[in-house]
Amino acid sequence: MAGVEWWRSAVIYQVYPRSFADSDGDGVGDLPGITAKLAYLADLGVDAVWLSPFYRSPMVDGGYDVADYCDVDPVFGTLADFDRLLAEARTVGLKVIVDIVPNHTSDRHPWFQQSLRDRYIFSTGSDDRPPNDWQSLFGGPAWTRTTDGSWYLHLFDPGQPDLNWRNPQVRDEFDAILRFWLDRGVDGFRIDVAHGMIKAEGLPDAGGEQRLPYFDQEEVHDIYRSWRKLIDSYLGERMTVAEVFDSTPERVARYVAGDELHQAFNFDFLEAPWDPAVLRKIIDETLAAVKDVGAPATWVLSNHDRRRHVTRFGGGLVGLRRARAAALLMLGLPGSAYVYQGEELGLPEVLDLPDEVRADPQWVRSGGRELGRDGCRVPLPWEGDAPPFGFSPGGRAWLPMPREWAARTVAAQREDPDSMLNLYRKALHLRRPATEFAWRPAPDGVLCFETERFLVTANLSGSPVPLLGVPALASSPVTDELPPDTTAWIRT
Repeated sequence: MAGVEWWRSAVIYQVYPRSFADSDGDGVGDLPGITAKLAYLADLGVDAVWLSPFYRSPMVDGGYDVADYCDVDPVFGTLADFDRLLAEARTVGLKVIVDIVPNHTSDRHPWFQQSLRDRYIFSTGSDDRPPNDWQSLFGGPAWTRTTDGSWYLHLFDPGQPDLNWRNPQVRDEFDAILRFWLDRGVDGFRIDVAHGMIKAEGLPDAGGEQRLPYFDQEEVHDIYRSWRKLIDSYLGERMTVAEVFDSTPERVARYVAGDELHQAFNFDFLEAPWDPAVLRKIIDETLAAVKDVGAPATWVLSNHDRRRHVTRFGGGLVGLRRARAAALLMLGLPGSAYVYQGEELGLPEVLDLPDEVRADPQWVRSGGRELGRDGCRVPLPWEGDAPPFGFSPGGRAWLPMPREWAARTVAAQREDPDSMLNLYRKALHLRRPATEFAWRPAPDGVLCFETERFLVTANLSGSPVPLLGVPALASSPVTDELPPDTTAWIRT
């Protein structure tokens, strides 16, 4: 999508590099593999690609533990491979967004290895206890003790020490990192844990506080005002999207005020149950919050950290039918949409991975009590009748793929006009930027709204409802009625 402020209505496709496409046969996806599939994404109809981290990393947390922000990990390729990917993306009309991880580094980062402690958050405990009661998001205490008796903070894995953003050297380093990738030509950044970089002064206990002392502190907005000036100094429409969770829509909207970031992920929508009243409330609150600051809404159903929505919506044929309806509901809303790799194939969460292949820190740190996120990161099936379905020329994949995915490969779905893949293709090619939005009267359990191009009707009830008009596109077969768990677009 060319033009001014393209990001306001773009559809952005998330690629998790380890699991997208492998070019060299080692069973792990890589940058040349992504490059070879960019034409597929352009044909799908998306506007941009967001790449999860591909930087040098010991891969304790799938690349979100970065040891060098300005180089490519050899498992993914080289900087030259990245430059070729960027050039090919330009050729097929796609923009490229890269992940930036500013809350923490890897413990293999040179700063941590050189014991530059003022660039991290170190503190002293008492009576052999950590400095406070903060808990890691991966389970267990958020503090690890060093050999000299001091403690360092890690909101995630111990291999991901939190940076001290009150140190000017940290801020200068990340300015240089942003410039490194902007100079190479990237179109923007997805900011990991964007609300976590500043911790409350004095590191107070979290206790029962509603606002956590390690998230959403006021000083974080100063960082983003500085980043916005840096990014705006570059030619072209560069953009940023923030990962901000555990916050109200009003507080999330503060990150996308005119002098800060451009977008923030809508986790309320992503985590919503299949409930029309809940979804309508979230849509209303989202649109109201972003309108107040002049930013676009974002809509997302799945990502690399959340259980895939086919499974979340019930699994099996019910989950697949609801996922089809949810896709047309999401893509009909005004704003920008994010598509996680494989959702266009209707992939479910893989819940039965063998224990020995699971690598997610959530699984490891919980002692196997939590399945973790590996199930949504299983590699994509491209073609063929048996795993790894064309993912790797070496005939292997870093996580095993279900045999029943033979019916869900890109090749199989491309030939089926009613497949999930072709539903996404049709929707993305029909979709146009929408700025107008108004709810229309509808029966109980039905969401109906109008934009410039379509009357979008989503039947989340258990009964058919009358359909007024001939759909340009529907998520399931329709007659003069709209069946349950079905969304239709009717031209206005």
